[in-house]
Amino acid sequence: MSVPLQVVAQLGAQVVVLTNSAGSLHTGWYPGSIALISDHINFSGRNPLIGTPGDERFVSLVDAYDKRLRTRMRLAASTGGAPNLHEGVYMWFSGPSFETPAEVKMAKTLGADLVGMSTVPETILARRFGLRVVALSVVTNFATGIAGGNPSHMETRTTARSGSIALKRLLRAFVRSVDTGAG
Repeated sequence: MSVPLQVVAQLGAQVVVLTNSAGSLHTGWYPGSIALISDHINFSGRNPLIGTPGDERFVSLVDAYDKRLRTRMRLAASTGGAPNLHEGVYMWFSGPSFETPAEVKMAKTLGADLVGMSTVPETILARRFGLRVVALSVVTNFATGIAGGNPSHMETRTTARSGSIALKRLLRAFVRSVDTGAG
């Protein structure tokens, strides 16, 4: 994703909106709901900037998920996108296998609300190129052991399709708010 994000930044974009599918660590965050990412935990041990020459690789991730954009997203959710928008910390696992019960327990202990297999490297790269980031998860399942969760790829794909309806409404409301300068 380094080259596409760099090109987007060089073309003058200032904001990137990232989306993903994620497992919920809360029994009240049902599959099909939407969550706004406020921060992340990089559990994978990988960083897309390893091996990059120069000091630009030392990227600050304070407010990696831009506060003003999150405020606008919450406003968009309340005015027509997703009135039950959740907000929390996303923990990145490398995948492609789903997390074990012990990993989910650890994620909860460390303060995660969602688990997934993407978004964190893209966020790090976007921040390196000076882009502001807002990120959303479609909750596609309960993580392993949460409310009987036993995630499968089929469940993820099916729920992502149905959850995408609310996600599209939210993204449209968000884009309209940015266009009008609301929030």
